[in-house]
Amino acid sequence: MNVETGDKEILYSRAIKAGKRIYYLDVKRNLKDDLFLAITESKKIQPKEGVQATFEKHKIFLYKEDFEKFIEGLSDVIGYIQQHNGDVSTKPAENNDPDDNDTSDSGDIKLTIDF
Repeated sequence: MNVETGDKEILYSRAIKAGKRIYYLDVKRNLKDDLFLAITESKKIQPKEGVQATFEKHKIFLYKEDFEKFIEGLSDVIGYIQQHNGDVSTKPAENNDPDDNDTSDSGDIKLTIDF
């Protein structure tokens, strides 16, 4: 997917729907022409009746020199949670969205990351 947003071009994007949250994994290019990952958590905030819903967004930017350390750390903490909690599923979340063009069965892990 190639999407234009303001001055940053999204070269590839994947949305992960998880309850009231949607996680966007966007591949972008910086000014030095290097690719990086922008992770956005978007959470729907439903205020009182009669008021329009809003979305709370949090972003993290991950650069290629940090990928390996990030993956190692993420795997480590997921392993810890699985060992001590036992209720973290590692099977891919069901995706019923026909607009999502990624149909691969990659064994992705569904995560909830709170900042």
